[in-house]
Amino acid sequence: MDTNINSEDIKVLIADASHERYVDEILDTISAAAKVRGTGIAKRTHEYVAQKMREGKAVIALYNDEFAGFCYIESWGNKQYVANSGLIVADKFRRHGLAKRIKQTAFNLSRKMWPEAKLFGLTSGGAVMKINTELGYVPVPFSELTDDEAFWKGCQGCVNHDVLMRTDRRYCICTAMLYDPAKHK
Repeated sequence: MDTNINSEDIKVLIADASHERYVDEILDTISAAAKVRGTGIAKRTHEYVAQKMREGKAVIALYNDEFAGFCYIESWGNKQYVANSGLIVADKFRRHGLAKRIKQTAFNLSRKMWPEAKLFGLTSGGAVMKINTELGYVPVPFSELTDDEAFWKGCQGCVNHDVLMRTDRRYCICTAMLYDPAKHK
């Protein structure tokens, strides 16, 4: 944590095409964090992340013009499910509450774009589980998540993919968490 950084100076915004210049840095930061933690992460291509930005389906945090954090959203199962994925905060911007701000913005964007959809995420991180719980997510069995094959294909790049496959997609190292809007009306 850089104590010279004022948290209020970190802007959290809906990403657009002008933010595409940060894509490689985002992908490198996600990959490096997964290696440090020894956890899995679904790998995404440059084009995939850039497309999320162009579609207004990503959240980016910037400190002046410096990349600070990121998350993107994707709909699955004919827009019945929405995942907030790829949450990352650059090392120097950690401990400023930035992950929570990014996740809250992605959550609000998801609810605005797909108000009836169930929001879900897979995580192995305690901090993300805490944030999700504060947003109203609850841990659920994997069977309550989307059955959209395209979503599960994204797990192929994870180091724990073999666990998921050996258990017929019932268990993994990650915890599945779900926000069901029908239960929050």
